[in-house]
Amino acid sequence: MAQPVRVSGKVRLRDFNPRFCAGLEKEPTIMETDRLLERFGKLQDLFYANANRGLIIVLQGMDTSGKDGTARRLFEFVEPAGVATVEFKAPSALELAHDYLWRVHQAVPRFGRIGLFNRSHYEDVLVVRVMNLTPPEVWQRRYDQINDFERMLTDSGYTLLKFFLHISHEEQAERLQTRLDDPSKNWKFEPGDLAMRERWDDFMAAYEAVLNKTSTPWAPWHVVPADRKWFRDYAVAQTVVTTLEDMKLKWPKPKVDLRKFRVK
Repeated sequence: MAQPVRVSGKVRLRDFNPRFCAGLEKEPTIMETDRLLERFGKLQDLFYANANRGLIIVLQGMDTSGKDGTARRLFEFVEPAGVATVEFKAPSALELAHDYLWRVHQAVPRFGRIGLFNRSHYEDVLVVRVMNLTPPEVWQRRYDQINDFERMLTDSGYTLLKFFLHISHEEQAERLQTRLDDPSKNWKFEPGDLAMRERWDDFMAAYEAVLNKTSTPWAPWHVVPADRKWFRDYAVAQTVVTTLEDMKLKWPKPKVDLRKFRVK
């Protein structure tokens, strides 16, 4: 197995190799990912049918780390009605008129659904910190607030799977250049991507703080090597499937005695 690293205790991102692939080969791993994702589709049916708990998958990472690609691959065999995908961008005027967690709580899926957060409440201790959008005394308090928020969710029946897609500085350069060179990807490029890239070291420090301050027993972080897309997808799929299998879901019993009914 080659699961992403579950964070417990203090970590340093420089100790993680973004190109790590556990010695696996690409083509067999893609085939195994297909098998895992088909299994995910079947487990999602069970999860939806029981409707007594929720699952939230959080994807965080630098630009081009593969949040969109991971989401697209992960839900390849899943019933769309059982999934709620939310992309957290810059907050709207309405969202800014509330506390920073208000919009996140609004996006929490109902029981039986799987929520996918493409970026999340962690932007409020990442971008906000690096770009000096709020004073340190404000965002520093948010680590504990986020931990309490996630504890409330897990106590209420939710499972949180938090993935940091760890891409290297060199790989990001190649992917950004592709957005400039490939007409089909030009639309993805924004000048702000380069401004964020210039703050790479600051973002790595901010992500390290997130991993060290908000990886809890009830909502741990997983560091996923993201330079190789095929391994990234495999590692995330394996963790999601393992989590659902550990729930030992069974088909719910019918609400009535079915022996009384006949189809004519």
